[in-house]
Amino acid sequence: MIFEASIEFARKKDKIDPLKKFRKEFYLPLHKKKKAIYLCGNSLGPLSKNVRPAINQELNDWKKLAISGYLQAKSPWLYYQHPFKKPLSRLMGCLEDEVTVMNALTVNLHLLMLSFYRPDSRRYKVIMEKGAFPSDQYAVETQVKFHGFDPADAIIEIGSVAGEKLIRTETILQAIEANKESVALVLLGGINYYTGQLFDINTITSATHDIGAYAGFDLAHVAGNVPMRLHEWNVDFAAWCSYKYLNAGPGSVSGLYIHERYASDANFRRMAGWWGNEESNRFKMEKGFIPQAGAGGWNISTAQVFNMVTLKAALEVIDRAGIENMRHKSIDLTGYLEFLIGNLENKNCEIISPADPMQRGAQLSLYFKNGAKQIHTNLIEGGVVVDYREPGVIRVAPAPLYNTFEEVYRFYKILKKCLREWV
Repeated sequence: MIFEASIEFARKKDKIDPLKKFRKEFYLPLHKKKKAIYLCGNSLGPLSKNVRPAINQELNDWKKLAISGYLQAKSPWLYYQHPFKKPLSRLMGCLEDEVTVMNALTVNLHLLMLSFYRPDSRRYKVIMEKGAFPSDQYAVETQVKFHGFDPADAIIEIGSVAGEKLIRTETILQAIEANKESVALVLLGGINYYTGQLFDINTITSATHDIGAYAGFDLAHVAGNVPMRLHEWNVDFAAWCSYKYLNAGPGSVSGLYIHERYASDANFRRMAGWWGNEESNRFKMEKGFIPQAGAGGWNISTAQVFNMVTLKAALEVIDRAGIENMRHKSIDLTGYLEFLIGNLENKNCEIISPADPMQRGAQLSLYFKNGAKQIHTNLIEGGVVVDYREPGVIRVAPAPLYNTFEEVYRFYKILKKCLREWV
């Protein structure tokens, strides 16, 4: 793709964009009574316009039906997780029975580790990336302690080579091989929240299985951003939130994936609750947990309808757009952003996300040697919504469903102005 640093080029790209109609389906925040340039979907996606009527439907069903809503609501609450299977299986590249929705992301990571982290005196170590999102670090740390091990010994953090900001795949593979006798679990973020690096999930999973360990991934920054092939890649388990690229709203329900070889095994270890019990026996109220087949056998509590309806509505929009179509535009949008940043020729600004589009998602992480916080403040005052992460990074994430090439160009012009005092 040959890009041009001009508003005319950006508008031409928007005119032929096959996904342009979807922008009208979102409410975007305002700045001084005009639409802000919202490039923060990697933190919180905007509200889609079909969410309010979806919530109203559940409210009306509750109002009119009360307890009968469990069987007679438009989307019966007793089976509320079921409609999520098809759209999520398409996004995550897996079988329908390998996915479900419940709880929040870190809760699900804990529950999944109780199933898949099975340390003993020989195999007890966990490999994760250095600088993982804090909740992942806390979850692993406390799981290790729960099993009676010292995090300083049991957790192996893989960082970048000196002088680099990205983690090489070969570095991860070397760590797996070097600790092959003691590693019980490899748990990585699919995309590193700070750098935007997309890890080679397929290769890492294969290497993990070669040493007899489990491979799991936090896909918070992947879901709705980059198409996955979790079943084909033989990934053991994964979990993700739905408030970023899935646009389901703050604190919305988490998704999880469990490979069928475990999901179909009624004896595989898990924490049980009545919503994970075989549906035909659920209301017998008898002793003895009999898990329903598939990932739904990990469900614990009654479906949180009002925490799930927003995802249900948001997925309808994503499913119509198609994740492959979204990815195609995303590569183009982020590529255009990368081109424009290169045009700045400002030594204070450096892209630390991978240059290869196949090794990143929608996010470009811009590292500023000086003045990052002030630059971020100036961007916000200029009508651009992006976020700041210590140390010195402003994360910019043009999302294909609602962002435009013109917005990317306008961001570039505002950033250029902000950088004048920081050479």
